[in-house]
Amino acid sequence: MLYRRNPQLNKNGELVHLLSTEGLSKAILTQILDTAANFVSVSSRDVKKVPLLRGKSVFNLFFENSTRTRTTFEIAATRLSADVINLDIARSSASKGESLLDTIANLSAMAADIFVVRHSESGAPYLIAQHVAPHVHVVNAGDGRHAHPTQGLLDMYTIRHYKKDFSNLTVAIVGDVLHSRVARSDIHALTTLGCAEVRVVGPRTLVPADMALMGVRVCNTLEEGIRDADVIIMLRLQNERMTGALLPSSQEFSKKFGLTTDKLQLARPDAIVMHPGPINRGVEIDSAVVDGAQSVILPQVTFGIAVRMAVMSIVAGNG
Repeated sequence: MLYRRNPQLNKNGELVHLLSTEGLSKAILTQILDTAANFVSVSSRDVKKVPLLRGKSVFNLFFENSTRTRTTFEIAATRLSADVINLDIARSSASKGESLLDTIANLSAMAADIFVVRHSESGAPYLIAQHVAPHVHVVNAGDGRHAHPTQGLLDMYTIRHYKKDFSNLTVAIVGDVLHSRVARSDIHALTTLGCAEVRVVGPRTLVPADMALMGVRVCNTLEEGIRDADVIIMLRLQNERMTGALLPSSQEFSKKFGLTTDKLQLARPDAIVMHPGPINRGVEIDSAVVDGAQSVILPQVTFGIAVRMAVMSIVAGNG
């Protein structure tokens, strides 16, 4: 019964796939963050490896372009001592018309243990998870506009690292929320972890109409959205996903919603600034903020390796 309710869990309620932060309990989210904390120190060792996935094969299937996510997954799997296979989708049979499930079936026949999947279609990782053998695990590395759970988790790790406790925090998520899978993953995780207030900030055309139903406060001015905030998560304009005239221009967006050092002063003095990348300097965020003392954008990337190590070690250990 539990498995049917949440396809990420086995019959014992353990995580066997990571498809979304939605529906995961506070206990599971905390388990991932705590496990990641144990892996952070691996990066500082002379030998940056632990044997937890020795003998396992991790297939990176990126049907969309990626730099940070794909690279950090590859590093994470390598540090867990797995064999890592990066499939070149542009040269694979998928580019010749082979179906997604046929591609997965053929790769499964090559003794895959974990599929890390990024796909432009929302729900693709769920479809794959429904058709793999019980010992095979699927990790969603971003699907359409739907979810990007490991980014959400590394964001939670970063916030917890700097702020310790979620219960008194005000977190503002600013920008193109409409097209952002990161925003959704962050919101689900923040609310589950007990964040005091989550604000979604952006022009009305870039904020989904049902956002308030997710338990967030919608703000249509940057000033209202970041005032006294403890954490500011900036999102880029996803022009590649936009259809129609959602904005007068990127310059107009930057003027009203771009984060500058002056505007940052509206937030709490110890507020941290985050960004999932890629960054468009001078559009959603000024270079002075990106490179400033309150920016934790590069530590996010570093923590991402430990978080992805944690996710893969946990799902592989439960199957």
